[in-house]
Amino acid sequence: MEKFVIISGTAHPELSADIGKYLNLELGAVDIKKFPDQELDVKINSDVRGADVFVVQPTCTPGNENLMELLILIDCLKRASAERITAVIPYYGYARKDRKDAGRVPITAKLVANLITTAGAHRVLTIDLHAEQIQGFFDIPVDHLLAWVAFIPYFSSLQIENLVVVSPDVGSIKQARAYAKKLGGDLAVIDKRRESATCIESIQLIGDVQGKNVLIVDDMISTGNSIVEACKLVKKNGAKDVYLCATHAVLCPGSIELLNQSGAKQVVVSNTIPIGPQKNIANLKIISMASYLGEAISRIHKSESVSELFGRII
Repeated sequence: MEKFVIISGTAHPELSADIGKYLNLELGAVDIKKFPDQELDVKINSDVRGADVFVVQPTCTPGNENLMELLILIDCLKRASAERITAVIPYYGYARKDRKDAGRVPITAKLVANLITTAGAHRVLTIDLHAEQIQGFFDIPVDHLLAWVAFIPYFSSLQIENLVVVSPDVGSIKQARAYAKKLGGDLAVIDKRRESATCIESIQLIGDVQGKNVLIVDDMISTGNSIVEACKLVKKNGAKDVYLCATHAVLCPGSIELLNQSGAKQVVVSNTIPIGPQKNIANLKIISMASYLGEAISRIHKSESVSELFGRII
């Protein structure tokens, strides 16, 4: 497959362009329009016959529309005789429902995996899935990048002393442990119980943060409730400076106000989801994932190891 093509959906063209710059590759030409009834109309204008094609499209808000656009792009490439199609999904939506946690509920993470596979994708490249087991929902290869590879150089440059890395819930312990190990900090965990997706019933800290600087890490900031409550709790327990870090800045309505009132010294996120100027967060730092994704794409194209990226810093 000598032909190497990157196609961008409309969800995050800036990230796609940056990936193209890293690879010194011009993006493939595509027209994405809408019929009067708002149905999508897609046409690939580049020759992709026999090509190794990477479609960059996070399924962020508006999630339904961006997901449907991704599926149509994959189908379009399949019918244009692309040799291999890789769905590059920096943010994988519908991932919260990864199991049946109650009666008569869907497993949307599996449904989306089925849709992507049926559409014609040959493999998937993504970053920090909400639950790692989602990789097993696919019957095609999945390259799951870990965001700490891109975040660690920035936090190392800050030279934070007396650091404690805090997991805001039990599900993020593995991620927090990776940060603690790489940054040479201690580890603490917050135990919380939820009444609903937006309401926390109880919360308590397991670990010592008295007089320490704290880094709270999570895979996403959605409503902001969890990470802001964690910030307040560690401050209540004597923490000094608090840094908030999340891979995916989902930022639902009301989250920005919460973050600005949290008292955090800095909020650090990646650009897996576009963050417009209207999302005005105090002390915001955005870490680009373009070179990380670009390097992974290059390695997939050349049939080289992707996991080697975890052993070195981008």
